[in-house]
Amino acid sequence: MVSLGCPKNQVDAEQMLGVLAGSGFEITSQQSEADVIVVNTCGFIESAKAESIEAIFDAAKMKKQGKCAKLIVAGCLAQRYKNELLKELPEADAVIGTAEIGRINEICKAALAGKEHILRTSGPATVYGLPRVSTTPRHYRYLKIAEGCSNRCSYCAIPIIRGNFTSRPYDSILDEARVLADEGAKELVLLAQDSTGYRDGEADLPLLLKGLTGVPGIEWIRLMYAYPGRISAELMTVIAGEEKICKYLDIPVQHFDDRVLRAMNRRGTSEDIRKTIEQLRKRVPGIALRTSLIVGFPGETGTAFKRLLEFVKEAEFEHLGVFTFSPEEGTVACDLDAHSHVPSAVAAERLDRIMKAQAKISLKKNRALIGSHHRVLVDCMEDMTLVGRLSTQAPEIDGVIYLSETAAKPGEFVEVTITDAREYDLTGKAKKPEYE
Repeated sequence: MVSLGCPKNQVDAEQMLGVLAGSGFEITSQQSEADVIVVNTCGFIESAKAESIEAIFDAAKMKKQGKCAKLIVAGCLAQRYKNELLKELPEADAVIGTAEIGRINEICKAALAGKEHILRTSGPATVYGLPRVSTTPRHYRYLKIAEGCSNRCSYCAIPIIRGNFTSRPYDSILDEARVLADEGAKELVLLAQDSTGYRDGEADLPLLLKGLTGVPGIEWIRLMYAYPGRISAELMTVIAGEEKICKYLDIPVQHFDDRVLRAMNRRGTSEDIRKTIEQLRKRVPGIALRTSLIVGFPGETGTAFKRLLEFVKEAEFEHLGVFTFSPEEGTVACDLDAHSHVPSAVAAERLDRIMKAQAKISLKKNRALIGSHHRVLVDCMEDMTLVGRLSTQAPEIDGVIYLSETAAKPGEFVEVTITDAREYDLTGKAKKPEYE
C-alpha cells in the first residue's frame, strides 16, 4: 500500500489494509515483494496530484520489472479523474473510488483472476467500521469523525471529491475509539474537513469530546481542522476543562484580507478571526494554535498580502503552514479573471516571507519554554536519540522534542525539562519513565 495525502486519506488506507489482511492477503512494506500494489492517491491540489501520478508510474515500473502482477489505483485522484486515469494509464488494472475501500479485497481478487481494466466508482460515501491496520505508531491513531465538506470555499475541490459534509454516528466513533485504545492507542487525533460541523442528532462536537474522554486508555485527544467561524464558547469551555483534551487547536484561517476572504467564500471577517483567537487564548490558557494560509489567491494585491503578513506577526501562531494558490478544475476560483492571477514567482516569494516571519515567532516561543517542565509522549528512536512530543505538538506536522537521559520506550510518557530550543524543535532532559 502506497498512501499519499492527508491523514484522512491515511485512515482510508488503513481500512483497506484491514480488509485485505482479514481476507487472507499478506501485507508487505516492500514494493519489490508485492503481487499487488495499491496506490491510494491524493487529488487535492496540483502538487499532490503530481506526486500521486509519480507514485503510480513508480508502481507501474515495479509491475514491469518485478514480481508485481497487478496495480490498483484508489483514493481521491481516482474518484475525481476515474475515466481519464483508466484511459491514460493502461498499466492500472483497476481504478476505484473512495466509497469502494470496503471492497478492495474483491477488486484485488478479480484483478488477480485476470479481469482487466476494472472501474469501480460511485458517489461519495462515509465509510467506517472496517478493520484497520495501523500505519502510524500504535500509541497515536487518527480517528475520522466526519466525511466531506459543505462549506464551498471557492478554491477547494473537496466537495467535488468527497461530497457534502456527513457526520459519523456518535456511537460508532466511541466504539472505534475503544478498539484503538485496546490496540494500544494513547492519543487520538480527531479528523474531519470541518470538525466544528460535527453533529449526530443531539450530539455535537463538545459532547463527542466529552464522550471520548471516558474511553479507558486514552490520555490525549487532539482536535484538528476547526472552522474559525464555528468555534463556540461551549467548545472552548470543554477544551479548557477536560484534562485529556490537548490544549491545541488547528484553525485554518486561509487569509486575513476581507476582500480575499470574500473571494474565497470564507464565512466571517478578519475581525471575527481576530476575536476568535483572542477568546481562545483567554478561555483556554496555554493553548497552542495552528493555522494554514493560502498566498497568491487571484486578486491578492500587495496591500492584501501585507495585511496577511502583519496578521501573522500579530497573532503569533505556535504552528503555521502556507500554500500557494492552486487552481482546481470545477471550483469557482479556477474560473476567476486571468488578469487577477498572481504570478507564481510572486506567490512563492510571499510564501517565503511568511515562513521567515513565522520562524522568528516560533523560535521566540520555543526559547520561552527553556527551563519549563512538561509531560512528553515518546514517539520513536531517531539516530540513537528518543523523539517525543508535547501535548501542544501534533504528530507528523509540528515540531518535536529530542530527549536525553531516559530509557523510555515509544508510547510511554515521561516528565521532561526543556533545555534548548530551535526554530521548530526542542531539546529536553527526561526523568525516568512514569511506569518506573
